[in-house]
Amino acid sequence: MKKLEAFLETKGFSEQQISHAIPKLLAYRDTTLDWNDKVNLTAITNPDEFLQKHYVDSLLCADAKELTEANTIIDVGTGAGFPGIPLAIFFPNKKFVLVDSLQKRLKIVRQMADEIGLQNIEVVHGRAEDLARLPQYREQFDLCVSRAVANLSTLSELCLPFVKVGGTFISYKGSNCNAEVSEALKAIQMLGGKLDRVERPTLEYNPSEHTMLYIQKERKTPNDYPRKAGMPGQEPLK
Repeated sequence: MKKLEAFLETKGFSEQQISHAIPKLLAYRDTTLDWNDKVNLTAITNPDEFLQKHYVDSLLCADAKELTEANTIIDVGTGAGFPGIPLAIFFPNKKFVLVDSLQKRLKIVRQMADEIGLQNIEVVHGRAEDLARLPQYREQFDLCVSRAVANLSTLSELCLPFVKVGGTFISYKGSNCNAEVSEALKAIQMLGGKLDRVERPTLEYNPSEHTMLYIQKERKTPNDYPRKAGMPGQEPLK
């Protein structure tokens, strides 16, 4: 817990913010692990490892201007609520939409969020390929975040259509993603984006396994994208 608190201090959170958030974080963790006995929510079952690999990891972008200046954030492929839930706990004045294709898992996330009094999230069931074509979601968000495990070209096609021009898509990728990034640059450009920067967090006491990719939305995404459900994953743009 001390490592988590020390990390949060490096992100600029006040002692009051941290003390207010910690009970919610712990309650969400414990409930997630309880549910995990019935439904597969996470492969990380060690409580201390959970703090590192779900909470510290999710909050790596907490001090980025792209997040602090955003009002509306969408988390695509949220799974058990990461990174959306930890971010929503620390930014109660921002609106978060958590998207996932598994309705059963989303219902649990909604229930757990209600139990800790989290009122600034909405959960939406559906495939990103379908939701990104609906006017209430297409290019309506200041920021998109995703820890989903998929090729960056695929993720960009799923995520960039949700982002407003001038907004940002933050992709959490593995530590060795240089080749994947290079291969995705053309697809990102086709979708109206541009890779702004790559950050590899170095935390002496809490090493991160992720590289953070910040992709700016410069132009509207062409109407052809995203392609029909399944296509972005089966045939990534090149």
